[in-house]
Amino acid sequence: MTDDSTTDIVTKVSHRSVTDTVSVLTSMISAKGMKLFAVIDQSAEARDAGLSLRETTLVIFGSPAAGTPVMAAAPLAALDLPLKVLVWADDEGRTRVSYYAPASLAARHHLDADLAGNLAGINALTDALVK
Repeated sequence: MTDDSTTDIVTKVSHRSVTDTVSVLTSMISAKGMKLFAVIDQSAEARDAGLSLRETTLVIFGSPAAGTPVMAAAPLAALDLPLKVLVWADDEGRTRVSYYAPASLAARHHLDADLAGNLAGINALTDALVK
C-alpha cells in the first residue's frame, strides 16, 4: 500500500487482473448492500475515441444512508461523493487500486469524527479486495 501525501491518494496492489478486480469489487459492493452507481471502463472509452490507454476502470459507489448525512453537513462533499475506486494497470502490468484517503476527504470538508467514520469503510473494503 502507498499513500501519496501530496494528493492524499491511497494505492494498493491487487493480485488479480483489472477485469477480475473490478468484478470482485462490484460483487463486494452489492453484497454489502451498497449502491453501485457506475462502472466506467475508461480504456474502452479511449479505444472508442481512437486512442490508447492502459487498462483503467473507475467504480463509483456508496451508501446513501452514509453519504447523505455527510453531504447535509458539508454540501461540497457532493463533489467527492459517491466514493470512487480507480482500478488500473501500472507500467509493470500490476493491477493497482487507488482512491482518495477518507481522512483527507474528512479534513477537506471539515467533518466531525462521526461523519468522517461514514467514509472510512472504503479502507476495509479495499483491504479485503486486495487480500
